[in-house]
Amino acid sequence: MIKLITCDLDGTLLNSSMEISDANVQAIKRAQENGIEFMVASGRAPHESQPMLKEYGIDCSFINLNGGLVFDTAGNLIVKNPLKLETAKKICRLLKKEGFYFELVTSNHVYSEDLSQRITNVAHLMVELNPMLTFKEAVLVSASKPAIVSIQQVPSYEDLMDEPVDEPGTEVMKILVFDSRGQYAFTDVIKKIEEIDKLSITSSAADNIEINAADAQKGQSLLDYAAAKGIKREEIAAIGDNLNDESMIQAAGTGVAMGNAVPQIKTIASFVTKSNNEDGVAWAIDKIIADNQKEQDQ
Repeated sequence: MIKLITCDLDGTLLNSSMEISDANVQAIKRAQENGIEFMVASGRAPHESQPMLKEYGIDCSFINLNGGLVFDTAGNLIVKNPLKLETAKKICRLLKKEGFYFELVTSNHVYSEDLSQRITNVAHLMVELNPMLTFKEAVLVSASKPAIVSIQQVPSYEDLMDEPVDEPGTEVMKILVFDSRGQYAFTDVIKKIEEIDKLSITSSAADNIEINAADAQKGQSLLDYAAAKGIKREEIAAIGDNLNDESMIQAAGTGVAMGNAVPQIKTIASFVTKSNNEDGVAWAIDKIIADNQKEQDQ
């Protein structure tokens, strides 16, 4: 019997237009009406993801920043796993030396030293998710999305990190690195990053890597949250599409891969649903509700 469904955002709950379809919204509400808790597990920061779900009338719990932050349904912070300051500084120096564009993510903000590169990199991601979209069209869509451009441009990451930490939100929770050449572009730099400290390095798309503290992983955060609520591993379902979803799909009793998921995720999943442009989340939720009903009837 599934009591908790956790679901990734980009490439999973969001379609290629970065919207939640009505079919997915209604399926989430059906799950909640059937006593199943719905949780979003995203690499995004709280301010990028939580208002989005509210916009669609969905109240739920959140794993943000790949497990860097965990919130219950009431919005209370349950877990926080920031990067160590010196570790973050060393990673930034390395990435600059290697010529990568990257962003710093805190609990409350995303920081960039070049906003135009943020829009360009999101446009590359949109083209990857929707090949029918031209790059020029993707740039226009990217520039019009408040969640994408609502970041702070700063002259220097080093200066930002040297400022006094006067609130928890100023701690670096994640470093997001982009390269439109794809995953092979990160092979060498990942090895160098791993020499700096014990870290969690994942990916939410072919053109990025996401660097978190070692304890900041979707899977472990999901299990910790479920345990606190008395929910067993076999009572959890997790839905995702990319490598930063791997730990939670492995941790859950029922792992669900999207039809558009990378092969590695499909291999470890319990079953594969439809793609994010075919309401794959709704299809998976309705299957879970139906399976719960069968189990109750037995």
